[in-house]
Amino acid sequence: MASSQETALDEIQWKAPPIAQSMGGIQTNTVLPYFYHSPFFDGTSNNAIITTQATLNPAQFYIIQTRVAFEGRLRTMQGLEFMVVHDPTENGTRPDDGGIWVIRKQIRRKPTSDSDVTPISSYYVIGENIYMAPSLGRILEARLLSTVFSLTEVMATASKLPIFTPALGHTYLPPAPKPLTSATNTQMSQTSKESTPIPGTQDTLSSKAPSNSKSLSDDQLCNPQLLQDSLNIMLRYGHEYMDEHPITGVPGAFLINKPHEAQQPASQLKPKPNPIVSKPTTPQIKTDVLPPKQKDSMGAEKSPTSAVTKEKKARRKSRPAGSTTTPK
Repeated sequence: MASSQETALDEIQWKAPPIAQSMGGIQTNTVLPYFYHSPFFDGTSNNAIITTQATLNPAQFYIIQTRVAFEGRLRTMQGLEFMVVHDPTENGTRPDDGGIWVIRKQIRRKPTSDSDVTPISSYYVIGENIYMAPSLGRILEARLLSTVFSLTEVMATASKLPIFTPALGHTYLPPAPKPLTSATNTQMSQTSKESTPIPGTQDTLSSKAPSNSKSLSDDQLCNPQLLQDSLNIMLRYGHEYMDEHPITGVPGAFLINKPHEAQQPASQLKPKPNPIVSKPTTPQIKTDVLPPKQKDSMGAEKSPTSAVTKEKKARRKSRPAGSTTTPK
């Protein structure tokens, strides 16, 4: 008889080889009695009622001897029942070649009417094994769960792959290094000898210096925060450019220094004295005006008399006493 199971019925497989051997194997007349012992069977069905009555009443024992008589009696009743809907032997007319028996659990609402039947579930009998067919809802649930689980794993793996570069845009694999051309090899051979390492130290330096391709992890290559910060700085201060004068400071507060001042630290720079601006001198205007020229009676111009000339005339007029005058 069916018993309560913790596991869902559509996830179990039931078989009882001793019972199948006692019945002479699984055939068209023993498939329903063999299903009677499985946990899928319902003890309140019409199959259980007919089996109990035929076992206790010898007059009805023939009903449980053949499947045709048993199903004929089920069709005269209404309620829950188990019917064979697929027989690989076609009611015993063909030999059993290990096919699949299909038993359907259904509710019959009207006697002798196969049209007014509501299916509930189906069961498969393969050899001695009995399986319950899952419902359409359980199939969709399992498929959707498997799909979502697979998509979750794919998204978790794909989220680490995209890389953004201004040259290539969004890519899913790091760009492969470009092969060295002949021009590059020539340029590398013409480099200064100062960069040539000392013999014996090349291995040490190469072992200490990590490779750039390996030192950059996937998280550093596809860090969205670093890209966002770079774009914000470019949008805010992209209009500022550098020229031949060195620029110090931070974005938004650049200080332009002269080349000779850039070589000295800020603490050694001496402040320049402020130049004294002299006031502009007002022009002087000459106020001495020359006297107008005098003309004599003859029309000739007279030279101007100065202070020395006046003094000479005064000396000529004053003469001492007792002096005689000579006639002219």
